[in-house]
Amino acid sequence: MVLPWFQYAAPQRFYGLAGRLYPFCFVLAALLGAVGLYMGFFVAPTDAQQGEAYRIIFIHVPASWMSMVIYCAMAFWSALGLGFKTRISGLMAQALAPTGALFCFLSLWTGALWGKPMWGTWWVWDARLTSMLVLFLLYISYITIVNSGSNILRAEKPASVMALIGFINIPIVKFSVDIWYSLHQPASILRVGGPSIHSSMLLPLMIMFTSFILYFILLLLIRTKLLLNRQKQNHRL
Repeated sequence: MVLPWFQYAAPQRFYGLAGRLYPFCFVLAALLGAVGLYMGFFVAPTDAQQGEAYRIIFIHVPASWMSMVIYCAMAFWSALGLGFKTRISGLMAQALAPTGALFCFLSLWTGALWGKPMWGTWWVWDARLTSMLVLFLLYISYITIVNSGSNILRAEKPASVMALIGFINIPIVKFSVDIWYSLHQPASILRVGGPSIHSSMLLPLMIMFTSFILYFILLLLIRTKLLLNRQKQNHRL
């Protein structure tokens, strides 16, 4: 069942798949995003300790998850490109990076908005915050390397190597609150023993996460097609 998916490594077949998925991803992402935000900001109960300020988690937490998931995907495609030399692999990794950087920035920004009323400051050099900042810088570094020259194909290999080296930061981000003293609260959803958060808060979080996934897929398809078109134009010149 897995082998048929490899046919989409061919750019011509990928074009057809992307065209069919565009409307589905756009409509569903918009609908789920609207439902998730409404439930998170108007239906979910007020937190007993953090008050109304906690509602930023309905954007902050899914954005943080997505920034790590996308980097994992970027490292995967980079490894695939280095190992099998498939043309689509490098393009997928390059298409992933800007969206991952966007979600990572959103995580840092919403984290600062949450930290000000909770900690009394916009930023602290906390293990979780610092490792997330490093993740953002890894995204920026990857994008910089890819766009450092006139030929993206030549920059693909060093960018892929850097992406794989930077992958070591992902478990640091995830387990930083468990390994070191941290002002950031420990995991309450992805934890041993199951989520400790109430279902009235967990449901809108999951809806927002699903919306972000669909939005990410939409941007990935658009950017990959743009990169394919750019490569075609460069070959014609």
